[in-house]
Amino acid sequence: MTKGAVASLVRGISIDLAPRGITVNNVQPGPTETDMTAAHAEMVKPLVPLGRLGKPEEIAGLVAYLASAEAGFITGSSQTIDGGYVA
Repeated sequence: MTKGAVASLVRGISIDLAPRGITVNNVQPGPTETDMTAAHAEMVKPLVPLGRLGKPEEIAGLVAYLASAEAGFITGSSQTIDGGYVA
């Protein structure tokens, strides 16, 4: 429910800020390798179709792209980056 609320908020804000040339997007990462998830990684991996957790660099790569000029026509979107994971 929270992800849906954030997605709706992003769409609304993107409409409000579009006339100023400001883009607003939402990145929804799935299970990601961090110090906090290390203890549970082996339990989560089988739930991810790609068979592994995401890397922080992969999440950062998506964020960097969305912040770049190349993504200037993307706004109001929710980008899921989760290796196919469905909770």
